[in-house]
Amino acid sequence: MMQDMRWANPGTNVSGSMSIHALPAPITAKILVVDDDHRNLIAVEEVLRATGVEIVTADSGEAALRQVLQEDFAVILLDVQMPRLNGYDVASMIRNRPRSSRVPILFLTAYNKDDLHVFKGYSAGAVDYVFKPIEPLILKSKVGVFVDLYRKTEEIRRQGEQERLLLMENLRVRGEKLRAEQALRHREEHQSIVLKSLPIALYTASLQEDHRQLHFTNESIERITGFKPSAFLTSPDFWSSRVHPEDRDHVLQQLGRLAEEGAVSLEYRWRCADDVERYFLDQTVLMRDAEGRPREFFGMWFDITERKQMEQNLLHASKLEAIGRLTGGIAHDFNNMLSVVIGNLDLLRKSIEGNKRAERRVGMAIESAQHCADLTHRLLTFSRRQSLQLSTIDVNVLMPSLLELMRRTLGERINATLRSAGEIWPVRVDRAQFEAALLNLAVNARDAMPEGGDLTITIENQVVGEGRAVSSGEFVVIAVSDTGIGMVPEVVERVFEPFFTTKESGKGTGLGLSMVYGFVQQCQGHIEVESVPNGGTTIRIFLPRCRETAEASGSAQASTAHPFGNGRVVLVVEDNPAVRQVATSTLRSLGFNVVSAESGDQAAEMIKSCPEVSLVLSDVRMPGELSGIDLARLIQREMPHIKVLLTTGYFDGEDTAEDFSVLYKPYRAVDLAEKIQSLMKPDQPDEDADALERFAAEA
Repeated sequence: MMQDMRWANPGTNVSGSMSIHALPAPITAKILVVDDDHRNLIAVEEVLRATGVEIVTADSGEAALRQVLQEDFAVILLDVQMPRLNGYDVASMIRNRPRSSRVPILFLTAYNKDDLHVFKGYSAGAVDYVFKPIEPLILKSKVGVFVDLYRKTEEIRRQGEQERLLLMENLRVRGEKLRAEQALRHREEHQSIVLKSLPIALYTASLQEDHRQLHFTNESIERITGFKPSAFLTSPDFWSSRVHPEDRDHVLQQLGRLAEEGAVSLEYRWRCADDVERYFLDQTVLMRDAEGRPREFFGMWFDITERKQMEQNLLHASKLEAIGRLTGGIAHDFNNMLSVVIGNLDLLRKSIEGNKRAERRVGMAIESAQHCADLTHRLLTFSRRQSLQLSTIDVNVLMPSLLELMRRTLGERINATLRSAGEIWPVRVDRAQFEAALLNLAVNARDAMPEGGDLTITIENQVVGEGRAVSSGEFVVIAVSDTGIGMVPEVVERVFEPFFTTKESGKGTGLGLSMVYGFVQQCQGHIEVESVPNGGTTIRIFLPRCRETAEASGSAQASTAHPFGNGRVVLVVEDNPAVRQVATSTLRSLGFNVVSAESGDQAAEMIKSCPEVSLVLSDVRMPGELSGIDLARLIQREMPHIKVLLTTGYFDGEDTAEDFSVLYKPYRAVDLAEKIQSLMKPDQPDEDADALERFAAEA
């Protein structure tokens, strides 16, 4: 129901003469006025503007509810009679919303003044009624009460919030202070622990003491050297007497300049309580008093033994690299020459059958050439430029036969035994290199026991944890122990150096243990040496555990006593004419028809022109765009029925032939025959003779 608002005293301009003088409140109070008559909204807004509040109007119940959802109000003036949603319904909805449930609601009405409707209004949530026509003074007074109440309530709430924030800030500051104190305490504890754990010892020394009676200020010196601080004060020469003789003179000479220079930094070996010499960095400075006069020496001991060991390892690695470069530079040509020598000697042996004297001389020549090949092979293995033919093996299965071979090699005065701790994990190694490494260790052990003794090979599984100088993980450990003369520490440090040997001239090349070292490194393992003079030596090889199942090792080999080529076509690809000629002759002696090419590019064209080729024997390193490996990949991709056998003197870092069979130069005729037999099926049909002639003519 809509009705214009009328004033009780029209002759008095109440709005002009009555005003509320209040100090500006910091809190803005909003009043929502709801009436479906726009004129009434303007009139109420005009009356309440002077109270210093913000007026928000709504012309329907729906609009009022939207405003309540968006903003907070100090009081709501709500008309009772409105279309769609009347004032009672709107008031009930406002009261049912938790956020607006406590907002005061004043009903505006010109009708429904009886007690029943007034009671209904209070039940809907109204706190008071304002009847039309509205007296401005009454409206402003009632609204002012609720506005003041709202502002005071809001002020109290804000003060409470500020107090809460202040309390939280106080708690935060106190918490930060507590955390800072804890962090400082933890840092001090950590620094104390670090200082105790570091191999550092601090000391002072008097200016009047000639032989450095050191006064250590912490207990770290006992952990580092095994001596208590008081031990350094027992005699004037305690410190100097334990300096290594080779270091003593230059150390004392530098200390003599300390007073003049003000500071010195010394590196020397010092014998600890366990009679083990460790490297120390000794830094000493001259401390002066307030007047600049020398007062005392202050110094620090720092154990640098591990750093020195790392420097020696780096030096050893540099020697490895130098040997590798030297070997790689000569291996290809040297092995090619040996291939020509050994290949021609093998062919010559067949032509002199029955001539015992000539056969003996040829055999001696082959043996000497093979020794040269073995020497190059050891160098390549040591420098890790020889690719391994890896397979997964069971060491327990391999060792019995290898032990019998060792016993025949070592002689009767050496008692060789094998100890195995139950089931051993498989390892992935080059079987031939693995056997050669253990034989080398056994031969070295025999040479260390000239009067005879015991050689023990122990195999066990071992889990290496963190904190050791070597990588952690699961390893199979093969330990070769002897009861020989042992080695002094200086020899142990150099035992894996190439060409280093303690044997008499002509009795050793110094490459045996170097080859073992290179083989173990290639297998991602490591090696340890433990030796005591006159107390024997133990060398332990750590090989990583392999999760694959060990491959069955077949001992039977196909016979190569008779030609087996049966006229099949082999393409020999080799840039060295002499090596190519030897390979061609050897293959023909095995019953193959042979054609040849000088480069990978030429071989690729020849293969594409005729499919009769059943095997390609190719060198790895050749001039032209296609190397031997590139040619092998081309054949594997486009002509997979053709078998490929690669030959090489060595592999460098750029060569990878893991997917192909490799025969290392120099090789014997029997080695070539066995490789080919393992590649080609015995029932492969012979090649057509006419096609072979056509292929040879095109070549």
